[in-house]
Amino acid sequence: QVQLVESGGGLVQAGGSLRLSCAASGLTFSSYAMGWFRQAPGKEREFVAAISWSGGSTYYADSVKGRFLISRDNAKNTAYLQMNSLKPEDTAVYFCAVNAGGAYYFATSYDYWGQGTQVTVSS
Repeated sequence: QVQLVESGGGLVQAGGSLRLSCAASGLTFSSYAMGWFRQAPGKEREFVAAISWSGGSTYYADSVKGRFLISRDNAKNTAYLQMNSLKPEDTAVYFCAVNAGGAYYFATSYDYWGQGTQVTVSS
């Protein structure tokens, strides 16, 4: 079965950086676009970034554009989210997901989800 395992979350001070990883198994990873979403307490899950199957196209939420970088290594079946200049409002559980087709920005376009990794940014 498809499994997605996120790692790399943690506690960081404002202005710091973290790199999240999403290791995928049980699917032909290089055939699928991948996305990152986040969910803060009491809020809905929101789109963060997405990357096409080849890595040639990337998409970002306005709130993270210029600070976050999504990438992938198809040889390692892994997607990444490099997060720089972190702000307290970036605090959330971050999820990676497999895009099943459809608009990258909508959670309903994704079939499989990881369990999430907590990112906490202190001020």
